[in-house]
Amino acid sequence: GWLNRMTQFKEKAGKDRERASVGLYSYPTLMAADILLYKATHVPVGEDQKQHLELTRDIAQKFNNDFGVGLFPLPEPLILGEAPRVMSLRDGKKKMSKSDPSEGSRINIRDTEEEISKKIKKAKTDAEAIPSSIEGLEERPEASNLIGIYAALSDKSVDQVCQEFGGKQFSIFKKDLIDLTISTLIPIGLEMDRLMSDTVYLDKILFNGSERARKIAAPTLEEVYDVVGFVKSKTI
Repeated sequence: GWLNRMTQFKEKAGKDRERASVGLYSYPTLMAADILLYKATHVPVGEDQKQHLELTRDIAQKFNNDFGVGLFPLPEPLILGEAPRVMSLRDGKKKMSKSDPSEGSRINIRDTEEEISKKIKKAKTDAEAIPSSIEGLEERPEASNLIGIYAALSDKSVDQVCQEFGGKQFSIFKKDLIDLTISTLIPIGLEMDRLMSDTVYLDKILFNGSERARKIAAPTLEEVYDVVGFVKSKTI
């Protein structure tokens, strides 16, 4: 069925699909429910989530067709920025992931300056110099990944970064990437630490957010109950 075709499930479950958790298997369905419940028309996603959004569209279309209604819009993906899919620092063909057993494969939001510097210095590249145009990045996944990260953090296009560093070796480029990454992520990490220490404030945000979400979602849930013929809960 639809869930068996999900690329992320196949990649993470590997050859041992029968032992994969139901959470991993059903995650795309939960994502679809979160989107459809609020009748979202556009959803910002990374490239790796595009297939899940396509599943959401399939579910919405099937519901509308089966019940002869136009209840759910078919959401469109919004894939923004120069690095819609950040890859592993150790393998430019694998997605950067917190579940990767190698700590050096990723940069965490709360990494220290020393950790960021060490990881980028050890990031896999190739022996060639940086190309002067984006076309020169074809078939160079590690080079493309690092330049894409720099472009995203500096708010420049990949082509602009290639023009800026074209002809230079990655040993030079990495120094600038380290400085840029540190100046961008360290303030975010510090702010996260500050917020995490203020549990009263966080609880208030979560409560207010859940109340707002419930008010938006309740009418949609009521419509679904009416269309399907379910008995309504008193909490709706």
